[in-house]
Amino acid sequence: MAHADLVILGGGSGGYACALRASELGLSVILIDKDKLGGTCLHRGCIPTKALLHAAEVADSARESEQFGVNASLHGIDMIKVNEYRDGVVGRLYKGLQGLVKSRNVTFVEGAGRLVGPNTVEVNGEQYTGTHVVLATGSYARTLPGLEIGGRIMTSDQALNLDYVPARTIVLGGGVIGVEFASVWKSFGAEVTIIEGLPRLVPNEDEACSKALERAFRKRGINFSTGVRFASATQDDNGVHVTLEDGKTFDADVLLVAVGRGPNATGMGFEEQGVAMERGWVLVDERLRTNIPSIFAVGDITPGLQLAHRGFQHGIFVSEEIAGLRPMVIADINIPRVTYCEPEIGSVGMTEVEAKAAHGDAAITTYEYNLGGNGKSQILGTAGFIKLVQLKDGPVIGIHMVGSRIGEQIGEAQLIVNWEAHPEDVANLIHAHPTQNEAMGEAHLALAGKPLHAHA
Repeated sequence: MAHADLVILGGGSGGYACALRASELGLSVILIDKDKLGGTCLHRGCIPTKALLHAAEVADSARESEQFGVNASLHGIDMIKVNEYRDGVVGRLYKGLQGLVKSRNVTFVEGAGRLVGPNTVEVNGEQYTGTHVVLATGSYARTLPGLEIGGRIMTSDQALNLDYVPARTIVLGGGVIGVEFASVWKSFGAEVTIIEGLPRLVPNEDEACSKALERAFRKRGINFSTGVRFASATQDDNGVHVTLEDGKTFDADVLLVAVGRGPNATGMGFEEQGVAMERGWVLVDERLRTNIPSIFAVGDITPGLQLAHRGFQHGIFVSEEIAGLRPMVIADINIPRVTYCEPEIGSVGMTEVEAKAAHGDAAITTYEYNLGGNGKSQILGTAGFIKLVQLKDGPVIGIHMVGSRIGEQIGEAQLIVNWEAHPEDVANLIHAHPTQNEAMGEAHLALAGKPLHAHA
């Protein structure tokens, strides 16, 4: 029976980050996964979808080149070559990750692991014990009751592997995954309709971001229905047919079910070993320890944001916690979020509604800086804004952004919110010209009472 300081079940963002950091701290590590290192993010999520989004950006650049005085033309989308490009990106990152894990003397065990005790995981009949066990088994693509995945009805897992561009697509779900795929398919030439049961697209974002995205999608010709829930779907040789609760119907070649992801935490012995769970989620305290002292859990199986960088940070946090370093807790609300459709959405901290609910309307000040006043945004031809949410006479507690490539500004945004910076703190910093980053400075200049390229 092999033993280590840490036995980690799951080799995705949370699991491998935990393994690498623990090894760096001198702890022995056994890392177990039934699939490839890197998990959903590297192989079926973040990286391959963003590769598709970049290919989509290239397609749009060719299609719209004349407005920049460049005489190019788009002859079509070769999905075989697009997928080869995507797989090349994934393959290089996967090879690098394998090398990293090997170089850190992490023992990697391939196989389906099962928790069989508070310190023990079993794989293929072999048992591996750890002073601590870290559960990092990730998430899966959800569907709805009665909506069977197969044929023309698919999740993002199947959509990623299509070798053709569907002529007509319906995207069920207007959250992050849904709007990203809708954006890709529209850029590739498909007719796209999004169905979102809640009143607006990207409903977890600040309402101003939702409205801006809806305006941009209308301009791009992306159709969407909001505020009426899905009722049923059927498929036949002619396509897929979707009905809403109000009786309205939609027809397309494929239906992408993008209604979120669920915790992949059942069938692996967690409940049987007494790990506290609720509706499939593994419950943890603020230091990511479960009710069993020797067991921690990280990433998508814990309640909260399902983001690869959250899982990654969880993994680092747990390894440092086990090593006795007492790392700082970062609340979910202050974890940066980016939606990579066109235009992009970036956000961190409280929305205006959340801030007013927490502190009262009178305690909150907001400001929107329009990208129309930003030189680089004009060069890129993008509309959008940076919205700040501030405690009056206090720190900025939320930043919400919309625009092409605006996600690249999330780094400074999350520093501002997490370090509780006041507008005048940021206003005194120099933001290079001409960059979109200047818009961040201009927004804080305005909120500090000294607007330059904006009206007060």
